[in-house]
Amino acid sequence: MTQWSFVLVGGGLAAAKAAETLRAEGFDGRLVLVGAEPEVPYDRPPLSKEYLRGTKSLEQVRVHPEQWYADQGIELLLGVPAEALDVDAHTLTLGDGRRLAYDRLLLATGSSPRRLDVPGAAEAPLHYLRTREDADRLRAALAVSGGRVVVVGGGWIGLETAAAARAAGLDVVVLEPQTTPLLGPLGAELGGLFADLHRRHGVDVRTSAGVAAVRPGAAGRTTVVDTTGAEHEADVVVVGVGARPETTLAEQAGLAVDNGVCVDAALRSSHPDVFAAGDVASIDHPLFGERLRVEHWANALNGGPAAARSMLGQDVVFDRVPYFYTDQFELGMEYSGYVGRAGYDQVVYRGDPAALEFMAFWLRDGVVRAGMNVNVWDVVSDVQALVRARRPVDVARLRDAAVPLPETLA
Repeated sequence: MTQWSFVLVGGGLAAAKAAETLRAEGFDGRLVLVGAEPEVPYDRPPLSKEYLRGTKSLEQVRVHPEQWYADQGIELLLGVPAEALDVDAHTLTLGDGRRLAYDRLLLATGSSPRRLDVPGAAEAPLHYLRTREDADRLRAALAVSGGRVVVVGGGWIGLETAAAARAAGLDVVVLEPQTTPLLGPLGAELGGLFADLHRRHGVDVRTSAGVAAVRPGAAGRTTVVDTTGAEHEADVVVVGVGARPETTLAEQAGLAVDNGVCVDAALRSSHPDVFAAGDVASIDHPLFGERLRVEHWANALNGGPAAARSMLGQDVVFDRVPYFYTDQFELGMEYSGYVGRAGYDQVVYRGDPAALEFMAFWLRDGVVRAGMNVNVWDVVSDVQALVRARRPVDVARLRDAAVPLPETLA
């Protein structure tokens, strides 16, 4: 493959780890990484955690130092978007008119925040959190002494941002249209636990309260009108209402797209020389038996290397158990698994949720579909083994913290 050219589209973790793996696996052809942002690839989770709080620098959240790419012979084309992909001609056209020829190409274009679509939103100074620049602007805004923050959306980004703002001493209101934060991923019981955590720390969590309108005001202040009619005046409004995969390039190229770029278990798209990984990939997941798109950090961390090996012609089956984590106030949590469209019929606890030191398991037909450990560490591999087993567990033993997790299978 010495004379081959590989192009990686996307300046995030998936592309950076793919580049690292390609060189580690011996690929010595031309390797180009194209990123719309001017920064070398960095981790995104700290943007709503340590980087936003100012406890980590940009250098600390980069996947690799900038010099590493030069040392590895990787061409960086940063600050320039990819405009068009011709899969038949095997060319990628950039926003500045340059055209790159490739033998194989990876789409790691990620996702972008969903925009608030209510009257006044287009004119108001709303904050979204996806890029380093977004985090810098938000951190500067949160530094306003005595400021009041309204967070729209009680998902992971919203709650992490609320925790950071509250830790900075700001008054914070969270507006969540559903009956509890995190209702989709965690359900009512565990979502309620996160709501209670925030309320204990002084966050005003309003549930069943979406946003009806936004009114820009004087001196940079904004009024958010919720669906109950209440008005919330804010110095800073942060919107975290989900993300959508960046599939425009793939769609225009005629690739199969269904809530992401459709790929098989080898992360190969509908064209044999185009692959996808990270947030943008909609994977035909062999473990769960359905198409799955995962927006979390671990999916990019592991998907980039898997796609790289597949690009090299190696046999790849990407069947990782989805994993994500969060840190909010004194709560640290890791979640592994995927409940799936069929849902769950039971939540089983091990430990004491009130003490914020416990595990929770989502079961269907006695089988563990997902598990979460809260302030309990070094158990992820055991939780994921239960999810992979696809076998019923003994619920009584699952509840008993004295029984090792591998011994809970019936």
